[in-house]
Amino acid sequence: MDTQLPEKITANAVWISDVHLGYKDCKATYLLDFLNRLECNTLYLVGDIIDMWSLSKNFYWPEQHNKVIRKLMKMAKKQCRVIYIPGNHDVNFRDFVGEKFGEIEVHQSYVHKTSDQRQMLIIHGDELDSVIRFSRITRFVGDSAYDFLLFLNRWTNYIRQKFGYGYWSLAAYLKKRVSKAKNAIDLFEDAAIELARKKGYDGVICGHIHHANIREDAGILYCNDGDWIESCSFMIEKHDGSLEIMHWTDQIKKAQVIELNTKKLA
Repeated sequence: MDTQLPEKITANAVWISDVHLGYKDCKATYLLDFLNRLECNTLYLVGDIIDMWSLSKNFYWPEQHNKVIRKLMKMAKKQCRVIYIPGNHDVNFRDFVGEKFGEIEVHQSYVHKTSDQRQMLIIHGDELDSVIRFSRITRFVGDSAYDFLLFLNRWTNYIRQKFGYGYWSLAAYLKKRVSKAKNAIDLFEDAAIELARKKGYDGVICGHIHHANIREDAGILYCNDGDWIESCSFMIEKHDGSLEIMHWTDQIKKAQVIELNTKKLA
């Protein structure tokens, strides 16, 4: 990766989810570069880190995916607390709730207290599938149509790279503009907010639908850290307690602009 990328990303806590190791569209190289620059007190893995569904259909496990696992294990042992909340694609790991993989803690859900004392419920998000009749969204984000969309996304970016352009998510672009997808995302967010409200928390942090967002509704904060299939996004808690969604591909674009401008001035 480019040397103009930030040397360090520092935060109190960081959330990533929907990495889908074992799936061909996992952006493991980007994720590794991010993790190698990350310094935080707590790293939350909010589900679907390993895609057992994809592995059961077509085994795909390149060396980069091994490196991600080894990096996470090393971080848990030497750098920070790592808390893993399995999702629906790695649901088998819910059998190990209360145990550890190395120093990685496995939890069904978790409550994070921010530096400004907000209590945030952390779940993967598949718990809400029955509440919102998730079949409405799986037509877009969970079946063969989504695989085809990611296929188009992959070739779109292959062509963009050939012409010197940076990464751009066709899948994320379409989700914002297809009305059924937008409606399903809104339903999911509303259900997550209602869950946090009923349980008495200040907010909820989740993944699952591959759509990074932060919004507030009547005093309840909804946060989704996104994914490493489409958007290469993550959420950080700064040391003052504020929460922010970031995209690693945006960091790469900034680095490319800096490099281009430096070459022009040379």
